[in-house]
Amino acid sequence: MSGFATRARAALAWLGQRERGVLVALIVLVGGAWLFAELADEVLEGSTGAVDERLLLLFRNSEDLSDPIGPAWAEEAARDITGLGGVGFLTLLTLASAGYLALQRKAHLAWYVLIAVGGGIAASTLLKLAFDRPRPELVPHGQIVYTSSFPSGHSMMSAVTFLTLGVLLASVQPNNILKAYLLALAVLLSVSVGISRVYLGVHWPSDVLGGWTAGAVWALMCWSFARYLRRRGTLESGTLE
Repeated sequence: MSGFATRARAALAWLGQRERGVLVALIVLVGGAWLFAELADEVLEGSTGAVDERLLLLFRNSEDLSDPIGPAWAEEAARDITGLGGVGFLTLLTLASAGYLALQRKAHLAWYVLIAVGGGIAASTLLKLAFDRPRPELVPHGQIVYTSSFPSGHSMMSAVTFLTLGVLLASVQPNNILKAYLLALAVLLSVSVGISRVYLGVHWPSDVLGGWTAGAVWALMCWSFARYLRRRGTLESGTLE
């Protein structure tokens, strides 16, 4: 009992010392989870249908719905961008990052990255199976798809991977401008992948918003837990303070 009391006091002391940071992280996590739950409820009720259709059609030639707006190269570029959110590319990127950390003798951090991203992939798959929303049939698909629609797996996994790795890389930079650049780049990549999914007609906008929200919440949870492990000395240096 005395050991439990000691750990409890230590936990309370830790919360007291970092009250502001913990409170902000908690508020963002709860807010993100609430937003995803509300969006999922609206999707299940079909309330997002009219807005989804209107936004999806904004990316199409009104005279030919099979033709995305813009020149032919824009559609090819969208396929290239959407590939950045695919399981294959994100897996290679994650393995390369983990290998880099391992070579730096940060084995625990390398394993943490693998588990964080792998867990995000599993969470995305489970959410898709749970909601089982049909893909849009309003316009022809610009890419072959195999799974259900909500949430967008590409949007969620790009948010999980790019944001987690962006924070990790930013943490080892002493220059604040470089930190901001890396974090902004991670956000830009995640947003670009999501937009490409709507442009190609393979996802409703609400699918992408759901993927972004779930992915950001997951990345924030992983970052918060990494900070906790680092302060305990379990995880090597390489996460933002």
